[in-house]
Amino acid sequence: MNRVLLTILFALVLALPAYADVTIKQTNTGKGMGVSGTTASTSYIKGNKMRMDTVQGDKTISMIFDIDAQKMYMFESKKKDAEVWDMGSFAHEIGTSVDTANMKVSLKPNGQTKEIAGKTATGYDMDISIPATMGGNKEMTLVVSLTGPTWIVKGAPGTPDFLRFYKAAADKGWVFSDPRVAKASPGPARAMAEMYRQLAEAGGIPYETQMDIKMGGGSGPLAGILAKMGNMSTSSMVESIDTAPLPDDLFAVPAGYKVNTKK
Repeated sequence: MNRVLLTILFALVLALPAYADVTIKQTNTGKGMGVSGTTASTSYIKGNKMRMDTVQGDKTISMIFDIDAQKMYMFESKKKDAEVWDMGSFAHEIGTSVDTANMKVSLKPNGQTKEIAGKTATGYDMDISIPATMGGNKEMTLVVSLTGPTWIVKGAPGTPDFLRFYKAAADKGWVFSDPRVAKASPGPARAMAEMYRQLAEAGGIPYETQMDIKMGGGSGPLAGILAKMGNMSTSSMVESIDTAPLPDDLFAVPAGYKVNTKK
């Protein structure tokens, strides 16, 4: 009887999904809109929570995404206050400024492979275009497009948890940027969110991504604004992935910080 019970328990354990915490370190480069530079960032994923630390000069900017609570927290290493955003209402606000019904999305294998950080990555070509408005003004319409190659590693450490988190975020309509920036430019924010959803559906972790972001389709004053803003390009490269357990307090605002609610 004991042997039968042990066999059943062992089978149940094998049937359960494997959960593991994930730490991803990567290098990011951006250029456009008068800004250029390279930053190092670390993403920590634990269930439906993610923390992203980005080093900028002598300070670290942290963002915590809590999918279940529908909250996003932002704070800096050199300040003792944090901002909290209600992402449920924010996602709805962004949705009213972006025409997702006419959004066009394509993620296709390009038949190429290459070695990245000791892993074999499969190449995909991303092509996303999405209609949007500037500042919510329906008379200021434009089309935001994201194009470029991405290299996805399937079966990398932490893949199930990475995919689970981004699928949950996509189902909630989340964006992964400063809400103030997303409000000013909802098109790029929503397009980037769609990019993450597409990458997650590819079934692996993007180890390298190169993306050109273009905004066009405007007329009159909007055309002049877009001409001044110019286009953007971004790239990211995974340096390492670790699946060691992460403490719960890593996904909370540090003790002693003042929390300010933002809208």
